[in-house]
Amino acid sequence: MLIKIYPQNPNIREIDKVVNCLRDGGLVIYPTDTVYAIGCDALNVRAVEKICQLKGVNPQKSNLSIICYDLSNLSEYAKVSNAAFKLMKRNLPGAFTFILPTSSELPKIYKNRKEVGIRVPDNNIIRTLVQELGNPILTMSIHDEDDMVEYSTDPELIAEKYGDRVDIVIDGGYGGVEVSTVVDCTTDDFEVIRQGKGELIY
Repeated sequence: MLIKIYPQNPNIREIDKVVNCLRDGGLVIYPTDTVYAIGCDALNVRAVEKICQLKGVNPQKSNLSIICYDLSNLSEYAKVSNAAFKLMKRNLPGAFTFILPTSSELPKIYKNRKEVGIRVPDNNIIRTLVQELGNPILTMSIHDEDDMVEYSTDPELIAEKYGDRVDIVIDGGYGGVEVSTVVDCTTDDFEVIRQGKGELIY
């Protein structure tokens, strides 16, 4: 199902449809401030397994990232030092993934990983979804290296390609092609491990 949602003023009825789908363990494709991504309720283990299967990812070996609405509940999902918190506050919302040590609140599927990526994208649609859901959203880029650009930026083509494998594709306008900047914050020697769209302010 393709649902049109406007980033400037997300329609709450459409947002509720997507949130109910996420609560039921559904998979959703949505825009971010970088590329279109696929996600599910991060605390629904069955949905997380489903998304990992779809993307061919081993959750025990791959880094998993979650989208939060803001940094207020961050300590529930990750261990964050004062220095890392200040760095994130300066740069979020924005096109960054901050890698932090996991905390005990995340489901077991994350436990074998000692780290989790934290995103707070500068995009109204996905942040409103997270806020209404009340849980973070597990997120993975839909961009594949061998894809034609249109299939990861044009919502109608994304729906054509993934429509039978996900429950909802959100049309939030054309997506970008540049990925997020990944910053390792597992120690206070912060290191940019992938330079993407975000320019880090120290």
